This record gives sequence, C-alpha cells and structure tokens, in this order.
Amino acid sequence: MAYHTTPYLLLFLPVALLFYQITPVRWRSYTLLIFSYLFFWSFSEKLIIYLIGTTFLTHHICIWMDTMDKRDKRKKRVLQLGIFLLLGTILCLKYRNFFFGNVSKLAMVLHIDWSYRDQLIFLPIGISFYTLSAIGYMTDVYWGTIQAETEIWRTALFLGFFPQIMEGPIARYSDVADTLYTGKSLEYRNVVDGYVRIFWGLFKKMVIADRMALMVNQVFDHYADYHGAVILAAAIGYVIQLYMEFSGCMDIIIGSGKLFGICLPENFRQPFCAKNPSEFWRRWHITLGAWFKAYIFYPVSVSGLVKKWNQYGRKHCGKHITRLVTSAIALFPVWVANGVWHGAQWNYIFYGMYYFVLIMLGIAVEPVRDCILETCHINPETRVWRMIQIAKTWVIIVVGELFFRANGLKAGWYMFCNMIKRFDAGQL
Repeated sequence: MAYHTTPYLLLFLPVALLFYQITPVRWRSYTLLIFSYLFFWSFSEKLIIYLIGTTFLTHHICIWMDTMDKRDKRKKRVLQLGIFLLLGTILCLKYRNFFFGNVSKLAMVLHIDWSYRDQLIFLPIGISFYTLSAIGYMTDVYWGTIQAETEIWRTALFLGFFPQIMEGPIARYSDVADTLYTGKSLEYRNVVDGYVRIFWGLFKKMVIADRMALMVNQVFDHYADYHGAVILAAAIGYVIQLYMEFSGCMDIIIGSGKLFGICLPENFRQPFCAKNPSEFWRRWHITLGAWFKAYIFYPVSVSGLVKKWNQYGRKHCGKHITRLVTSAIALFPVWVANGVWHGAQWNYIFYGMYYFVLIMLGIAVEPVRDCILETCHINPETRVWRMIQIAKTWVIIVVGELFFRANGLKAGWYMFCNMIKRFDAGQL
C-alpha cells in the first residue's frame, strides 16, 4: 500500500482520520499506533516482527541507560550493545549477499576454493529508516538531551508512525515529540493544508515523475543502444524524476501527518539552487544529512584521534592542511555510510565516495580560489557568479545521479564515457 495509491488515499487514510477523531482524546495516540501497525502489516505481514523487535530493544536499552549515572562507564557499553544489535540486524539482512558475494569473487581471483550463493532474504520495507531513528533516539538518551520514554507504546509510535515508516523523513525524537502524542482534534486549517500538500505531492509523483520514468528506464536499461546526447538527456531526466518522485512522496507523507496536527521535518529545500556539493546535501534529503552530521560527523570530529591530529597539525603542518585532514577524517565515514545506506551495490558506494572527493577538493582549493577571486576582483556574491556556481553544481549532480541510477558501476562508467566520446546532438 504505497502512499500514492488509491487504497491509502481513499480508504486507509480517511478511515484512520475518522477513528482518530471519534476516539477520546487520551486514547488517540493508541489509535494512531494501531493504524500504524495495521499499515505496516499490510505490506510486511510477518516481517512486522523486525519493527516490534527494534521497538522492544530500543525502549529497554534507553530505560536501562536512564537508570545509570552519566559518569558510569557501563552506560556507553549499553549504548554500543544497542547499536551493535540494530546495525547487526540490518547488515545481515541487507548486505550479507553483497559482502559474501564479493568475498567469493575475490577468492576466485586468488584461486581459493570457496564460493557463495546468494541467499533468499526477506527484507522488511522501511528498516533503514526506523533503524536510524532508533539509533538516534538511543544516542540522544545517552547524551542526556532527552529522557527515555517510560511507556513502550510511545516508543512504538515514534518508530512506527505510519506516514513516515516507509520512506522517512528520518525524524529525531525532538522533532516530533511536541505534536505526536498530544491527541489534538482535527482542525479545518490542518486538514486543508494537509490535503493541499498531498495533492501537490501526487502531481509531482504521478504527472511528472512517472512519465519521466518511461524515458529514463528505456535509456538506462538499454544504454548500449544510445549515443551520448541521449544518455545525457536521460541523466538529466533522472535527476528531475528522482526529485519529483522523492519530494512528491515527502509532500504526501508530511501532508498526511499535518492532517493529524503532527509536524514532520522537511526533507528538501530548493536543492538545485545549491552553489556547491556541500550545500546541495544540506538541501537534499535534509533529515538523512542531519542524522549523519549529528551521529557520525560530530562524534568523529571530537574523537581522540582528531584531537591528537589537531595538536600535531597546528605545530607541524599549518592551519589549512590541519583543517583538510580533520575534515577528511570526519567526512570519510559519513560518505561511506551514505553510499552503503542507499543499497548494497558498488555504484552506491562509488556515489558516496564521489561526493566525498568533490567536497574534499573544494576544501583543498579554497585558498587558491579565494586568491584568484581577489586578484581578478570578482565578488562571489554577485548574481552572475552565483549562477556559474549553480550551473557547476548541476553538472556534478547529473554525473553523480547517472552513476547512482546505472545498472551497476560498469554500466555507469560505460554511459559516462559514451556521454563524452559519442556525443551527437543530432540523435536527440
């Protein structure tokens, strides 16, 4: 039951709204929880056990940590245990075939008598999203920025709220706690705003994205039959399709939450107006980037390794080199995680490394760039310069999404080379 389908929009959502409104205020959160689990069961059936297990583990790990003093060293071990169990589950389900398949190929190259056959694994839809929400919740409890919920149904509703369970946004507890449990009655303004947002999302998804997908799928699935100009057109088309589909689904999701008076975080903010790759990722899939920043980038940037490097670098390497290496140490695991999170394929890992290298190059050439701008008396705030930067970022985005969408890394490289070597505008 996808968010843009008739069963969701004309059956499930209206019934959920009706039962929510007729339920007494103090029981409305339970109504939301029941409908959330019915929604998840409708497409996962017995795989709902993974969501239940994640909820049970997260709730009790957080309760356990809340009973400990902040100076108790065991508290960190409890957090590590919870993260290990959650990540271990998703790694086993989502990445086992990818890992052992590549080990098998390596063994073949080394003439080692070992092989692996892909196993049939039933992967719960949405596990990547609610796992990250669960880890973020546990970490926030460990840091002391929030208190653990004492009632498990509240943890269950936070992790399983039906509008966001399949595709995000990846909400932190502090993002939704103020509106998720209030049981607020339906309001005219919220219902109108929610349905306007839903209809706008449907337009983006069904009118633009689905039609664009016809051309994109044809070219990407039969890339060897097309010249570079057609591949370029398909790559640009895919960027548009992906944005319209993803942001359209976010509109439906955020609009669905709005109907109940629940505010979910925004996931896009005019990403194609970005002037560089870093800014693009601050505007695109905002909640994923914010999660990586809070729970990977920040802990690494204040780690003992980085502190030791900063002390050494300031004395021996200069300010710019020190900052460059510090950024590399903190950003590398972020972009590895970004690539792996999107899926168990090499082109996704390449996609993460692609942005890592580009961002690091941007940091590396900052002094040279600033010197050139100053020498040439170019004001970086002028409209012309901003448009040049935006155009440059568009090129970066299109190339990155070409590899992201391609049917494997080899296919992506073939398409990229054809786009340059066999470009023939007459083929359009």
